[in-house]
Amino acid sequence: MTSKNMHLNKPFLLKPASKDYLWGGRRLKDDFAKETDLTPLAETWECSTHPDGPSIIASGKHTGKTLTDVLKKHPEYIGTHPENKNELPILIKFIDAKKDLSVQVHPDDAYAREHENGSLGKTEMWYVLDAASDAKLVYGLQHDIDKESIRKSIEQGTIEKYLQKVPIRKDDVFYIEAGTIHAIGAGALVAEVQESSNLTYRMYDYDRVDKNGAKRALHVDKALEVANLNSSAAPRQALRVLKYRPGCATEFLCRCKYFQVERMLVNTERIREMVSFQTTGLSFQVLLCLNGCGTISYGENEMLRFFKGDCIFVPANSISMKIHGTAQFLKVSC
Repeated sequence: MTSKNMHLNKPFLLKPASKDYLWGGRRLKDDFAKETDLTPLAETWECSTHPDGPSIIASGKHTGKTLTDVLKKHPEYIGTHPENKNELPILIKFIDAKKDLSVQVHPDDAYAREHENGSLGKTEMWYVLDAASDAKLVYGLQHDIDKESIRKSIEQGTIEKYLQKVPIRKDDVFYIEAGTIHAIGAGALVAEVQESSNLTYRMYDYDRVDKNGAKRALHVDKALEVANLNSSAAPRQALRVLKYRPGCATEFLCRCKYFQVERMLVNTERIREMVSFQTTGLSFQVLLCLNGCGTISYGENEMLRFFKGDCIFVPANSISMKIHGTAQFLKVSC
C-alpha cells in the first residue's frame, strides 16, 4: 500500500440493532436475511449511534465494536460538514409494517432541545421498497382543525376521519418534516433515513394491546404541542432523472438540511472498468444495499463483499474504492 493510502479511511460493514414492535412481521428476515430471535421483527437500525440501538461494526479492524464507540475515537470518520458536530447526525432503518403503525408526530430540533434533554428532533424520509396493492400512509390532515377538536376525536376514537390517507407504491419517496402527523400503513416495506432521534409522540394506536395485554402509551399533550394542525397538500412524486456513467446510474431522491439521499444502480456485468467511488473529507457516506450483491475493492488486494440488506459505512476521506456487481443502493450523506 502506498504511503498516501495509509492515511485514508476504509469502508466497513455494519450489523443492525433490531426492534420487535407489535406491528412488525417477518419480511426483514425473509427478504434481507436479518439474523435475530426477535418476533415479530419490525425495524432494523442499520446505521445508528443512538443509545436505544447502536449498530455494531461487522468487518475490518473495528469488528465487534459499536459504531458509537468507534466514531467517538475517530471523529474524522464523520467529516467536517458543519451539521455533523462530531457525532453521527442520522439514523437509517429498514421497516416492515405488517400492521398499521400508530398515528404519530415528531418534534423539531428546537422543541426537542428544550423539552427532551437536548435531543435532536426528527425529520425523516421514506423510500418504499415494496407495498401491498391496498397499502396507504397517513400524511397530514384533510382539513384544518383546532387542538380541542382533534383531542376530542382521539378520545372518541374518531381521529381517522380527519387524516389524509395516500396510496403508496414501490419506489415512492416521501419526505416527512417534523410536526407532520403521519403513519405507515400495513403492507409497506420501507427504508427510512432520519435525524438521529427516537422521539415519537403517539396520538392514536387503534386501542391495540401489546404481548402483555397492555395498551401502549399515548403522548397526546406533547403531540398537540408540536403537530401541524393545518391541512396538508397531498404529497406528489417528484420527477426524478437518472444520470448515467459506465456501470452506474444515480438519481436524487431527497435533499434537506439534515441529509442527502440518492438511489444508485450498479451493473458491471458487461464493462471491464468497475465503478469508482471515494468520499472527501467533508462527509461520511452510507451505502444501504436494497437489492443484488457484489464486492468493493480497495487498497492492495483488500475486498469487502456485500449482499442484499447489507449496510456499508464509508468514512470521510476514504480510500479509493471500486464497486463490482449488480446491485441497488441508497447512498446517504450529510
